[in-house]
Amino acid sequence: MKVTVSRKAHFNAAHRLYNNEWTDGRNASVFGKCANPNYHGHNYELIVSVKGPIHPETGFVMDMKVLKDLIRDEVEEKFDHKNLNEEVSEFKTLNPTAENISVVIWNKLRPKIEKQLELTITLYETPRNFVTYTGE
Repeated sequence: MKVTVSRKAHFNAAHRLYNNEWTDGRNASVFGKCANPNYHGHNYELIVSVKGPIHPETGFVMDMKVLKDLIRDEVEEKFDHKNLNEEVSEFKTLNPTAENISVVIWNKLRPKIEKQLELTITLYETPRNFVTYTGE
């Protein structure tokens, strides 16, 4: 039997979507307003889900306090109120799309969560636009 536990968090961040090998016109055509050279921001909602067996001694899949602290240390403190393109090293050369942000978050958390537990990242860029990444 496996159970999924989830922790919700949020962070506010600015970014610009663009490919520096393209012209401004092509960037504007592909990314629209998101290619604004002066950046734009989102109120990101993050759901981190961990799936696995219930530990017989604790009754937990994972201690939620530990998960809360990991999210705070690895995501909120590093991304909140930041310009992702300029202030987060992973995005110096990686376009900070919701897809790429979710992969970066997964990669930050995965080594700190027990290997037998499955990890899923769901990132809402807007209330209607979200991505999910499971490491595949």
